Amino acid sequence: MPAPNPPPHAVEGKNERSANSSIVLDDENATLALATRLAAQIKPGMVIYLHGDLGAGKTCLVRGVLNALGFKGRVKSPTYTLLEPYHAAGLDLRHFDLYRLQDENEWEFAGFRDEFDGKSIFFIEWPDKASSFIPPADLEISLDILPQGRLADIKGNTSIGLACLKQL
Repeated sequence: MPAPNPPPHAVEGKNERSANSSIVLDDENATLALATRLAAQIKPGMVIYLHGDLGAGKTCLVRGVLNALGFKGRVKSPTYTLLEPYHAAGLDLRHFDLYRLQDENEWEFAGFRDEFDGKSIFFIEWPDKASSFIPPADLEISLDILPQGRLADIKGNTSIGLACLKQL
């Protein structure tokens, strides 16, 4: 049986340790559709890095995942709190925004290491701000602002990340 076609506007690539896919997101609805597909694939213990400039849609993507999982509350950017915890569909999710960290040691001092219990799902914006302290990503999603829409570059780095990417 032939392999399924990638989503419209998608480009794929892979090597032995990782694979990537690029998807053009024409508008917010396309971002939310990607979030819905992602929500169906995430597993406890996953670490997902979110890259992109301010306003690129990182929090919109997380909001879409949470809504797809049935979360009915307000989903806000953790820019000032650094961490927003959520529970949806029997899953514990943690959304970190490390943009305001001045020094990666602030991560350690805040006690965030204790959050990584292998059971929660982690979305981490600006992971480079604490790269020495956070676990490696299973999946990395980079959102680039285009003149019209966004470009999502998605990279699977582990077996669980690769399995997730394959279904997106």
